[in-house]
Amino acid sequence: MLNALDFDINDWIKYLSDIGEQKFRAKQIFDWLYKGVTFDEMTNLPKKLQQKLKADFVENSVKIHTKLVSKKDGTRKYVFALADGNIIEGVLMSYKYGNTICISTQVGCRMNCAFCASGIDGLVRNLTAGEMAGEVLAVNNDLGKGSRQITNIVLMGSGEPFDNYDNVIKFLKLMSDENGLNISKRNISLSTCGICDKIYKLADDLGGVTLTISLHAPNDEIRSKIMPINKVYKIADIIDAVKYYFDKTGRRIIFEYSMIKGVNDSSDCAKELCSLLKGLPCHVNLINLNYVKEKGLQSSGKEPVQEFLKILKKNGVSATIRRTMGSDIEGACGQLRRKILKND
Repeated sequence: MLNALDFDINDWIKYLSDIGEQKFRAKQIFDWLYKGVTFDEMTNLPKKLQQKLKADFVENSVKIHTKLVSKKDGTRKYVFALADGNIIEGVLMSYKYGNTICISTQVGCRMNCAFCASGIDGLVRNLTAGEMAGEVLAVNNDLGKGSRQITNIVLMGSGEPFDNYDNVIKFLKLMSDENGLNISKRNISLSTCGICDKIYKLADDLGGVTLTISLHAPNDEIRSKIMPINKVYKIADIIDAVKYYFDKTGRRIIFEYSMIKGVNDSSDCAKELCSLLKGLPCHVNLINLNYVKEKGLQSSGKEPVQEFLKILKKNGVSATIRRTMGSDIEGACGQLRRKILKND
């Protein structure tokens, strides 16, 4: 069966036309789907159409398999079951300004960054736009069916979004559609390890979303050791690409920098990072590295991170230390991964 969430308004118009139904039903169906209801609950549709939809589609192919809640900060990690037996993970973080969901864009990942759990088993497959939307709607329904509970989306779970570009772009359009959840692009952040040609393409194709770069090093020598993608796209290439993105969209760039003990956390690294980012409209998120046992890397610790931050601020670089959330349920940055659904 088809996943109804893979369809945008134009897809629904074509489907309805093919089965002899009126086009205005497209917006009705789309609106109902993003309220999280079943086809039987779409009360303004003819019974015949409801039965046809039930025969051809599943409302949401993504199901919540397990939910873990952090005892430290209330962060929720969701384990989602997919129709093919794979599972993915997502995280809900609640703030004063609203609820942010971190979603996955692939089952696994092929980037193989030295500090991240997502790439341990390699890439299994891309998620469709509808499966990504399914993550959001499954959690939205869990919080309160029928109304929009999710206010912000970050594409920072398993997978490299730009390695699944077409599906991600369709997903972003689905999320910002005024007939659905209508989430502003300004409330959506996309994190990439630096696939530069797609940064240019995003600026031209869509723009508006907050672009986050997983940088994690101030020079190519260090970055190439911990991020294989740097052997293809050097840091200078990334800087050129994000300058284009800013010029095209006006959106400030966010750089993620995980502090790894003995690797990228020296005062010299901090000063080099300042030189690299000088004059660039950006903000740096310093991250206390979250432990992944298979990777064996250690966090720098509180004092080195504070000292690193002090150097950045002294040199005029906007920076903060990101609050770690969900680490006790392996739901923090770098800890999400691909697993296989077991019979339990």
